[in-house]
Amino acid sequence: MKIKEILSIAVILTTAMGVKAQTGVVTGTQFGSGEDSLRCRQNISLAQQDIQTQNYADALPLWKMAYEECPGSTRNLYSWGEQIIKWQIQQAKDEAEAEGYFNDLMDLFDKRIKYFGNDAQYDTNWIMSRKANEYLAIKGDKADVTVVYNWLKPMLEQYKEKTHPLSLSLYMMASQNLMASDVDKYMSQFVDDFLTVSALYDAKLEAAKATNDETAINTTMALKAQLETAFTQSGAADCEIMEKVYADKIEAQQTDLDFLKTTMILFNRVGCNETEAYFAAANYAHKIEPTAESAMGIAYQAIKKKDNATAEKYFLEAVEMTSDNTLKATLNYSVAILASSSNNYQKARTYALRALDANSNHGRALLTIGQTYGATASSVYSNDPVLRKMVYVLAVDKFERARQVDPSIADDAVRLINQYRAQFPTTEEVFMHPDLEEGASFTVGGWINERTTVKVRR
Repeated sequence: MKIKEILSIAVILTTAMGVKAQTGVVTGTQFGSGEDSLRCRQNISLAQQDIQTQNYADALPLWKMAYEECPGSTRNLYSWGEQIIKWQIQQAKDEAEAEGYFNDLMDLFDKRIKYFGNDAQYDTNWIMSRKANEYLAIKGDKADVTVVYNWLKPMLEQYKEKTHPLSLSLYMMASQNLMASDVDKYMSQFVDDFLTVSALYDAKLEAAKATNDETAINTTMALKAQLETAFTQSGAADCEIMEKVYADKIEAQQTDLDFLKTTMILFNRVGCNETEAYFAAANYAHKIEPTAESAMGIAYQAIKKKDNATAEKYFLEAVEMTSDNTLKATLNYSVAILASSSNNYQKARTYALRALDANSNHGRALLTIGQTYGATASSVYSNDPVLRKMVYVLAVDKFERARQVDPSIADDAVRLINQYRAQFPTTEEVFMHPDLEEGASFTVGGWINERTTVKVRR
């Protein structure tokens, strides 16, 4: 006789003896005691054999008895239960029967939390991510995202940056779907959820960096990038909407520095740093704790008010408060643009060069330098129209370099190159001019004082 048949007979005999119930549920122990403990162990062993061969029909009664009598015996009961119940759903004769099995599956996750929610590897945090995922996978278009949202929100509140990544992803999906269903009702909530989850990813990233966990760093960065992409494509990143959602929040939390900083970061990220809400956040934050970001916000507001002097003041203040070279380049370039717009071309070059010191690939700074040269060509050589054209030759050098180091501005560079080349001296002009020889070095004088190579217009 096969061992499985012997064990089955043992289970039947044990049940028939009618011994007083001593199951795991009754005693609060892992397997129960006496004959009930034996029956639980035997059912688990027999069910495991059938699960391994995907013989779910035979596994069902064995698993169910163990699941009901000794649910705290092994977490395997729950992974087996998922397989069995999903099989039942597939075998269901109608929607009502399938719905009943589906409810059993949801109950299984809840029961697993009750008995194994503190499991070292697969705790409540993990179980709830599975429950939400299975709910959505099985329900499909009929899923109620409010249910998922309400399941997962407590997970974020409890586990914070340790919340399972799947839960974070599904939570944001649910929040976005709610927002899509009723923008007026859920827009503010969606933006707040984005900020919350984004902050959790930041915390995850810091923890990964602290332990030099490259895998975790790369994974978290990828997940955060997906989050930000989804947010920018959601429709919530529209500046008018952002203004509407945040204006009152900023006024109400004008002394909450963390909130103000987070708000500025968000507005910068979605390109809404010219809104009144952003300016308000920057001003309130600057009063509490001046930073490069808050100073930059005040500078942008000043530009909008056409107060270039104030804008320059705060841009330069921001330069002094940051160690980020990319930001330094942006700030110095902003001062260069302000100076150029006021026809202060020497100053414009000075700050464009500072931008290049911070970021040698800052193509816009190179374009600006070239344009300042072109703008002053007549003043540099007011009495020599041929030498004046050499200023444009030098300007094109800057445009060519800009195109090489910064492909993002290639179209603008090419447009300027074509425009300025039309101002190059002709072969005849160079031949007739004693100071020039095609291909030779030439120093452009005046305030520019920079060398180039003589080129002609073809």
